[in-house]
Amino acid sequence: MLRRLTSTSSTWMTLPLRLATGAIFIGHGTQKVFGSFNGPGWAKWTSMSQAVPFSFMRPNNWWLGAAALSELIGGVLILLGLLTRVGAFLIVCTMLTAIRLLWPTFFAPTGIELPVALLGSALALLIGGGGQASIDRMLSGRRR
Repeated sequence: MLRRLTSTSSTWMTLPLRLATGAIFIGHGTQKVFGSFNGPGWAKWTSMSQAVPFSFMRPNNWWLGAAALSELIGGVLILLGLLTRVGAFLIVCTMLTAIRLLWPTFFAPTGIELPVALLGSALALLIGGGGQASIDRMLSGRRR
């Protein structure tokens, strides 16, 4: 199972994608978890009374906390290229939820434009893995 999660190609294409996507989600995650960069912080974020898009997502504070941690942990994993597919999966889930929440407005600042772009980058990393210069690549090379 670990071999499948860390398997990756020898392409360098994923490196700029990983660095950009990881930095974006680390930034957003630290806003929500730690209150960095003028973010709300954990207590304020998880106590938001905003509607969640699906009725099974109750209580709100658990799902908002899961989204914040998914952004932070997913961003770190993607940036490092460690279990890149796991990190990308966390981001994909969060972005699908964001798209559903912001639907049907398309253009920024309150539309699905940015979540769709970030979903695309996370899907590319989910499919391709970490690529060159990733911890996944080092781990998979060590087993051969």
